[in-house]
Amino acid sequence: MLFKTAYAFGLRRNEARMLDAVDFGRNPDGAEFGEYGVVYVRHGKAKKGSPPKRRSVLTVFDWSAEILQQWNEEVRPLFATAGTGALWPSERSARVGFSQMNARFAAYRDALGLDEGLDFHSFRRSYVTHLIEDGWDARFVQEQVGHEHASTTAIYTCVSSDFRTRTLRRALDATMEAALRPARRA
Repeated sequence: MLFKTAYAFGLRRNEARMLDAVDFGRNPDGAEFGEYGVVYVRHGKAKKGSPPKRRSVLTVFDWSAEILQQWNEEVRPLFATAGTGALWPSERSARVGFSQMNARFAAYRDALGLDEGLDFHSFRRSYVTHLIEDGWDARFVQEQVGHEHASTTAIYTCVSSDFRTRTLRRALDATMEAALRPARRA
């Protein structure tokens, strides 16, 4: 569930790990997501010499609210350490550690035969790419992931050749349609 949540909201490793049960809220314009319409990131990436940057990330995938509700109501309470408030408790401590996250991710990646170059941050890059490919506004995506500059978001975007082909086709079709349209008279 931690990995799904990291992808669903484009979270960095420390942001996902530090989530508490209280870091979620309602989005008045996304009532269908219930209590999981917004994730409040309290421990975002800091600028040099500054405290962690806070931001809110809106829920965009319909399945993400469902998995979080199931985790919080059915699975998380089964952990003896669940009373600490941490969203991702472990069997031995209040919060899953970075080494546990990395080791589990590597084990899943290797078991699935995926490229060794994939790491936890790949969820964030995939989130950005999938939103762009699905037609979300680039500025919205930039705000979602907390990038100050659009150029940073562009670095994260690795669109598929199919997406590039479809985008080119739309541009060429629009150009041809405009060129063949009879000129309007005032």
